[in-house]
Amino acid sequence: MADRTVLISGGGIAGPALAFWLAAAGFRPTLIEQAPQLRTGGYVIDFWGLGYDIASWMGVEADVNRVGYHVREMRIVGENGKRVAGFGTDVFGELTNGRYVTLARSDLSRLLFEKIKDTTDIMFGNEIVGLEEKSESVRVQLKRGGERDYALVIGADGLHSGVRRLAFGARQQFEKKLGYAVAAFEVEGYRPRDEDVYLMYGLPGRMLGRFTLHGNRTLFLFVFTVEESPLPTALDLQKEMLRKKYADGGWECPRILEELGHTDELYFDSVSQIRMSRWSKGRVVLTGDAAFCVSLLAGQGSALAMISAYILAGELLKADGRHEEAFSSYEALLRNYIRAKQQGAARFASALAPRTQLGLVFRNLVTNAFALPGLARLVIGKEITDAVQLPDYHWR
Repeated sequence: MADRTVLISGGGIAGPALAFWLAAAGFRPTLIEQAPQLRTGGYVIDFWGLGYDIASWMGVEADVNRVGYHVREMRIVGENGKRVAGFGTDVFGELTNGRYVTLARSDLSRLLFEKIKDTTDIMFGNEIVGLEEKSESVRVQLKRGGERDYALVIGADGLHSGVRRLAFGARQQFEKKLGYAVAAFEVEGYRPRDEDVYLMYGLPGRMLGRFTLHGNRTLFLFVFTVEESPLPTALDLQKEMLRKKYADGGWECPRILEELGHTDELYFDSVSQIRMSRWSKGRVVLTGDAAFCVSLLAGQGSALAMISAYILAGELLKADGRHEEAFSSYEALLRNYIRAKQQGAARFASALAPRTQLGLVFRNLVTNAFALPGLARLVIGKEITDAVQLPDYHWR
């Protein structure tokens, strides 16, 4: 490929990871992000396995552990805040050989951006609004900046991917909703603080989590069943929906709902997966959540984004830029692995917020049983280990 320019849409995890490896493969990446600057705050992610390995190869392992959290307990509490179930998280460290950390998704994104700032052209506050494929390039129409030509265009822009919509069609064709919604926000100065403990409180079809962050901040996470479609988009309506869903909640629900009234930054979305028969079309290809979102509740989206970015860039290097060959190999290496991860994520959503009181009781019994030697390894070992091998691409 004579023209090695690549436009990447999306500044989350997959986008900057892909830019890093494309530059290592001799391409000239440009990254475009709709937001005016790097995002801050947001939810925390569990990060392990091959994604963790790739972060280490990129030189950010020490920083990931510095800004992250080493959670020691997952604790389920009842109406009065007393522990009713839970387990220590040593098993995760054992299953991953200590390569396991929890951190804010925005912190991981920031660390990846630090690694590409000298090798990648970055455009904030802009987006792709049109795509026209030509014989040797893709003509891209930008919301700000007219038209430009690139050899390849890659959508790494998440569940609501604009590149996927422009190249493949409306999201509704590919989105599978799992029957849940999720909301998250942060506050400062909340008490109590339970360091390195993830607390969960459950009602039928509803979960409310609390996690202590650095800097006197606390993160709250709501997961609840939904029948409504579409979900509200206005902030006041989203808050009202949460108040109604958790109005009868005990524990700290009244206090957390009061804090909700003061926030102007609320993450609110459906719990969905993206399922597509193919991830590429001509010179346009998708990666990360844009191609195969496993759902936020799976806790593996960022690691899978890192893995898919590494393999996509590696296959382009291996094929010397012959995109049809590279895209085909990229899908062949990942598709079965991603399908298994999506199946596991769908099961996990129902376990996190069971729809009935009986389901809550059963979930708590299973959770307590994780304390038995070997059982946690047997139950979750398959879900947490990676059933794919990363090729050695002999990076330049």
